[in-house]
Formats: sequence, structure tokens, C-alpha cells
Amino acid sequence: MNWSIVLNVVIVILVILVAALAALYFWGRKLEKRQIEQQNAIDAAKQVATIMAIDKKKLKLKDSGLPAVVFEQTPWYAKRAKLPIVKVKIGPKIMTMIADEKVFLQLPLRTEAKVMISGLYITEIKSVRGGIPPLPPKKTFFGRVKGFFKKDSDESGKKK
Repeated sequence: MNWSIVLNVVIVILVILVAALAALYFWGRKLEKRQIEQQNAIDAAKQVATIMAIDKKKLKLKDSGLPAVVFEQTPWYAKRAKLPIVKVKIGPKIMTMIADEKVFLQLPLRTEAKVMISGLYITEIKSVRGGIPPLPPKKTFFGRVKGFFKKDSDESGKKK
């Protein structure tokens, strides 16, 4: 076996990996700066509103019922992602809004809530009549697997 060829291949692979990691590092820094700018814009436009959540679902952007401008301004890689969409009543108006993931999980349906909104984005819950519900426990991989096998054993027990 010719070890010089193997060594050259390993060196080329290492150089490619180092270049890829460097590119990912600088791209991540660029995205982080962009996220900080967006967060500053969201914080500048925050206001408190009293809403009543009518319906909440995770939908694709084109099926959500948001204005066409939102779909046009969304980057191509985010258009197919499912977003937490909440249909709310603000005063006499019924609107479709995007919620933060944590807000989406905690926001109760058909209950008045004071929330912080920034444009069409619900950023946080300030108060809810009856108290803010706690976040549901996050399921781990092993918890989901355990639940899957528990369902199978329950079904097999019922068939007997």
C-alpha cells in the first residue's frame, strides 16, 4: 500500500473540512448580527394589546392567511416551514398573527390575554385571566419512544 497517497488524501480532506468550518463560522456570525438587528426592530415596535385567541395552528406560510406582502418578503428557505399561527380578536377586528413558539404553547383559547405585539408578531404574554398556564413538558426522544411502545402494548392488550 502506498502511504503517501493515503496521506495526501487525508490532508486534502482535512483542508476541505477546515475551509467548510471557517465558512460556517463566518456565515453564523453574519446571521447572528442580522438576528440582533431584527430583535432590536421588534423591541422598538412592541406594544401591549388585549386579545382573545380564537384558534391556533401550525401552518405553512402560504396557507396561513397572512397578507401577501409577508409571503413575498420571506426568504426562500423559510417559505416551506410551518409557523405557529394564531387567529385573534383585537377589539372588533379578527386578525391572523404569528406567535413566538413559547407564547403559542402557553396562549389559552377563548380567554382574554394581555400580550406584547410587534406588528403581526406576538412576542410575549403579560397576563391572562386565571393566570398564565405553565409550559407543557418537553418530550425527549426516549419519552416519545416509550410512549410509542406503550401505545402498541395497550392495543395488543385490548385485542385479546
